[in-house]
Amino acid sequence: MIAKARRMRMHTWSIPVAIAALLSLAGCVSSPVPVKVPTAQSVAGLSPSGTVTLTEAVVGGFVAGEGILTVEGKKYPFRLIGSVIGPGGASKVVVTGDVYKLTDIAMFEGVYAQGTGKVGLETSGGSELWLENKAGVIMHLRGASAGISLSLGRDEVFIQMKGK
Repeated sequence: MIAKARRMRMHTWSIPVAIAALLSLAGCVSSPVPVKVPTAQSVAGLSPSGTVTLTEAVVGGFVAGEGILTVEGKKYPFRLIGSVIGPGGASKVVVTGDVYKLTDIAMFEGVYAQGTGKVGLETSGGSELWLENKAGVIMHLRGASAGISLSLGRDEVFIQMKGK
């Protein structure tokens, strides 16, 4: 009877984890984002088009958050959702940074590839993120993270301007 109870607990726990992992991986198969994640060389010699601040939370394999894009003194609020490639975890990231290659606010929306850098277990500390969308807009973000997550080194987020 004890063995049966253990099997039931493990079975109950493993189904949601398996579903979350499959959804995270499935979202990446037909991704409309660039395969190559940007680096400092991608923006060498360019001046920022604007700045951005954002807060994102990772729960399981899913990411959600919001932020503000500032261009020429005007603020544009946005929200984001996404997935972590890997099992995810529980963490909060607060970052600020520069936006490059943005010539029109409409170019800011879309799916971004997020190079988290490290493959493996990430714990609280500093964060440096590079993101690029299909329109070629690049964000270089720096800040702090709290919590723990397990990543395969690449995530994807969808950004949409608020009010749409």
